Amino acid sequence: MPAPAPDRSIRTVHARPEETALDATLAELSAWIGRSETAHDTVGATPVIALNATLDHAPMATAPGTLLPPLWHWLYFLPAHRPSELGPDGHARRGGFLPPVPLPRRMWAGSRFEFHAPLRIGDAVERTSTIADVSAKSGRSGALVFVQVRHALRCNGASAPALQEWHDIVYRPARRPGDAEPPPQPAPQEAPWGRTITPDDVLLFRYSALTFNGHRIHYDRRYVTEVEGYPGLVVHGPLIATLLLDLLRRQRPQAEVAAFRFKAVRPTFDLHPFSVHGRPHDDGRTVHLWAQDHEGWLTMDATATLR
Repeated sequence: MPAPAPDRSIRTVHARPEETALDATLAELSAWIGRSETAHDTVGATPVIALNATLDHAPMATAPGTLLPPLWHWLYFLPAHRPSELGPDGHARRGGFLPPVPLPRRMWAGSRFEFHAPLRIGDAVERTSTIADVSAKSGRSGALVFVQVRHALRCNGASAPALQEWHDIVYRPARRPGDAEPPPQPAPQEAPWGRTITPDDVLLFRYSALTFNGHRIHYDRRYVTEVEGYPGLVVHGPLIATLLLDLLRRQRPQAEVAAFRFKAVRPTFDLHPFSVHGRPHDDGRTVHLWAQDHEGWLTMDATATLR
């Protein structure tokens, strides 16, 4: 299903006086819409072996031509920024490919995918990334800026993309005492599939290392609690999404995913185990997947469409 054409207008509603400073900046941020960059990589076996072990699978075949499981393309095209190019949060400083949003907290809000053709070990892959949309609105904690990036991956010189991804990023102001949190949503009750995950330091370290993710909220406990104001280390949204499709893969090993989308609903922290769940729909092609925390609150909601 093709993604809807983005609304290229900048939308904002301000709730606090200090947020008016964003007005002039938002006009500048709109200039980033349409910017693109192209990168090249080869689907190597070593990251596949490492993530397979991280997810606690038995050793898998990694000969050239082996299919790459869905979402494992995140092991490639890694953001190899030098230390001098990083901001205080461990991410690349603002103003490179992504627009220089003047808000300190950056989170992966969700993604949509279309899987047109498989990626295989040994493939030479070209990725074209484009800023598809920039928008803003006011939330409970103040101004929010949303940036959508579209990635198109082409294999071995093909003209048609094997994979398309729409990546939604949200920027938030620094947390302040008294900031209202969105009310939690209860997770679905009927879950024929389920698996409990313990987000210990080793799991978070390995996934950060595999994706070369320097964001300090995933490994620097002092930073995440004292600066960002979270109670513990934040479990990577992409890791949770990967675990959701990994659950589908465990339950339906032969299933082929044609499309997938997920939305991050609530942060997951390393303080308690969490669980991933799934429920196939009666149509035989749609699977509802979700993650929930130890209290039963929904943390990620997702849908996979099978061929």
